[in-house]
Amino acid sequence: MKPLEPIPLAEIRAARERIAGSALRTPLVRLELEDAPAELYLKLENLQPIGSFKLRGAGNAMACAGRAALARGFYTASAGNMAQGVAWNARRLGVACAVVVPENAPRAKLDALERLGARIVPVPYERWWQVLVEHRYPGLEGVFIHPVSDAAVIAGNGTIGLEIHEDLPNVDAVVVPYGGGGLSCGIASALRALRPEARVFAAEVETAAPLAASLAAGEPRAIEHRASFVDGIGGRSVLAEMWPLASALLSGSIVVALAEIAAAIRLLATRARTVAEGAGAAALAAALTGKAGHGRVVCVVSGGNIDATKLAKILEGGLP
Repeated sequence: MKPLEPIPLAEIRAARERIAGSALRTPLVRLELEDAPAELYLKLENLQPIGSFKLRGAGNAMACAGRAALARGFYTASAGNMAQGVAWNARRLGVACAVVVPENAPRAKLDALERLGARIVPVPYERWWQVLVEHRYPGLEGVFIHPVSDAAVIAGNGTIGLEIHEDLPNVDAVVVPYGGGGLSCGIASALRALRPEARVFAAEVETAAPLAASLAAGEPRAIEHRASFVDGIGGRSVLAEMWPLASALLSGSIVVALAEIAAAIRLLATRARTVAEGAGAAALAAALTGKAGHGRVVCVVSGGNIDATKLAKILEGGLP
């Protein structure tokens, strides 16, 4: 796979025009905390129709695929949110959709896929990860939409960066959950053109932090992946085609513990009246460490698709 380059601002702006009729322009709201290490803001992507930012990248990639693709349909590999983005847009377009999911995918996300009419193909986590590496799954028909390393997907994600800059032109830092880098690198591509002094940080969870390990080594590294309730981020390694982009655009990775993410979920629910999944709360957890700086810091709440039983346990003070 050819290494990716920063997405030109013109392509991100074109993506915004393509997805204007489907993806919402989400609010940027101030989070007032007495002891916060910075002036914190929340970019509420959990308010998208599917509860996740993935609607943006999926919609742009599918719009760019062309008319011939509509006859063939689409498929993707996703633990849940990108799957919903592709399935939601496929239903809107009236085309077929299939999704390769890891066997431990959350029930809430699988239920959503069933409601959207997607064909679900469960596989072991190792096989699912291989689909991401190979960009294909033999036996499935249609156009494959990669959830991370697709330039059109990254451009769609980058529209979040446009909105952040328009709503907070003097932003100092943006903290973004890091799954494969498609979201963080899209936002960083936009901000590099619009406000180059703003830093973009990845937020990773301690149970699966391949970017932090790779940045420390100066090259892509594989890590031991441990499954947790934070299912929307964390992989076995940094995808090879994403490494040049992530290492050039991102200012670092802030690794947080499961307990810190659970605390951020509780904080979002009680102080911002916002439901976030584990990945969606990771950016706030990272910003609260102070490692993103002490100025105007935006935390991207990437999604809110969390199982009700897991949310209930977290709100009671436990860890799922």
